[in-house]
This record gives sequence, C-alpha cells and structure tokens, in this order.
Amino acid sequence: MVRFLIRAAIFLGTAALGLLIAWLVLPGFDIDWTGFLVAMLIFAIAQSLLSPLISKLAQRHAPAILGGVGLVSTFIALLLAHWIGNGLQIDGLLTWVLATLIVWLVTALGTWLLPLIFLKRRAGERREARR
Repeated sequence: MVRFLIRAAIFLGTAALGLLIAWLVLPGFDIDWTGFLVAMLIFAIAQSLLSPLISKLAQRHAPAILGGVGLVSTFIALLLAHWIGNGLQIDGLLTWVLATLIVWLVTALGTWLLPLIFLKRRAGERREARR
C-alpha cells in the first residue's frame, strides 16, 4: 500500500511539475491557478488510464509505434485536461507539440528516477527495522 501511495504521489507531482514547466517556457500554454488542480488531476488520471490502453492497442495492432505510446497518451491527456477543465488553455500547433514533449519528458524522467530513490530508501528503512 505504501508503494502505491509513493508511486501515486510521484505521478501527481511529476504531472504538476511538467504542466508548470510547460507553462513557464511556452507562451501559448496558460494555466489558470484556480483550475490548476483540476487540470493536473484530469491529466494524471487520464494519463494513467490511457497509457496501458494505448500500449495494449499498439502492441496488438501497430507494434512499430510502441515507443510513442507515452507521447500519444500525454497528448490525449493534455487534450482532455484542456477540454474538460477550465484551468488549462493551449493555443497553436507548435505549443501543443512542445507541451506534449515537455510534459512527457518530465513525467517520464520523474516516474523512472524518483521511484528508484524513494522506494530504495523505503526498502533500506525496512531492512534496518528488521535488524
């Protein structure tokens, strides 16, 4: 249960960080602070549901695009957060492409590196507690 909570916190944190970085560096990417939490939650939930679904579909029907599953699911999750929540506005094709790349890169690196740090520390704490 603790592992799940750590992974959920990492995923939400990296989603928030990716959205904030895109907001800071892209002129056509605007976040309304009152709707930021809603946009982040919509993005994180959509991303976590879409990634396995798109991966399964790609594996079955188009194995050549498996490497792009993260980018596709990030784009669709941004699209849903843009449509459903009022806190995220993305204008222009270049902004959509760059926002997808930035948010994908931040979430990919964060969900890859941070569990190694936090879960390794947690495993070390467990070993110490057993002694």
